[in-house]
Amino acid sequence: MSSDNRDAHNVAECCASCGIAEVDDVKLKECADCDLVRYCSDTCQENHQPQHEEACNKRTAELRDELLFKQPDSTHLGDCPICMLPLQLDLSKSSMQTCCSKVVCYGCFHANLFREEKERLENKCPFCRKPIPDTDAECDKRRMERIEMDDPIAIVHEGVQLYIKGDHEGAFVYYLKAAELGNMEAHYKLSIMYHFGVFGGNDDRKNEMWHLEEASIGGHPGARYKLGWLEWSNKRNEIAVKHWVIGASQGHDDSLEFLMKKFKGGFVKKEVLAAALRAHQAAVNATKSPQREATEAALGT
Repeated sequence: MSSDNRDAHNVAECCASCGIAEVDDVKLKECADCDLVRYCSDTCQENHQPQHEEACNKRTAELRDELLFKQPDSTHLGDCPICMLPLQLDLSKSSMQTCCSKVVCYGCFHANLFREEKERLENKCPFCRKPIPDTDAECDKRRMERIEMDDPIAIVHEGVQLYIKGDHEGAFVYYLKAAELGNMEAHYKLSIMYHFGVFGGNDDRKNEMWHLEEASIGGHPGARYKLGWLEWSNKRNEIAVKHWVIGASQGHDDSLEFLMKKFKGGFVKKEVLAAALRAHQAAVNATKSPQREATEAALGT
């Protein structure tokens, strides 16, 4: 009994293979890859696979594209946990606290320092208020404690340290763990490793693209920018522009720069560039505050 031609109502209520309706003692489960059909058992799903495969693959690709080209609500960095404003993409303007792995903007970080100096208080984390460690050894100890708690930010940091030391296999293990925990920077780091063929596998390019897409879906503008660049290299110009528009709308300077270059080359419409410019400025403005601007002025950054 074929199901792919049934209307949506019947598909929702009947097994795509045998046609049995969902009742109290019969529970249907959706195909794991698409939202087109449901089955009453694993046997029915296996029997129906040859009929469903083509439609399933097509719908799965459509769902992936819908997810990939949806404008993220925020970047992968999220908000400062203190002032609740979006963190700036320039990582030099924020600081990760080893005690709690919170990334705090420099506006809040230095406001806390100025307060402590003025009141002659002990130097503590601006978020969790634990004393700042005096030695690198104590920092390392705290980071390992966070790693043991499956903290993805601490895990990525450890992976970076191992990568710098040349331990690529060790870094890969940490990045993979953090990616499994939903960290977008880890996905981006893995894409870089696959790009340079660190392990020389046959699926390096496929894995690179998958991790770039996962990072982009999670709001990583650097990954989005690179996806656009790869699509442009493959002469998929319209798709590349879509990626750069989303990246620019997140406040990513390189994405906006490429859009401007491609506009001059006649590949980007004037109204598309104008909208991207407005969205880019709005994203940048959202990260500003008097406290952050005062800190930048004081530090000369």
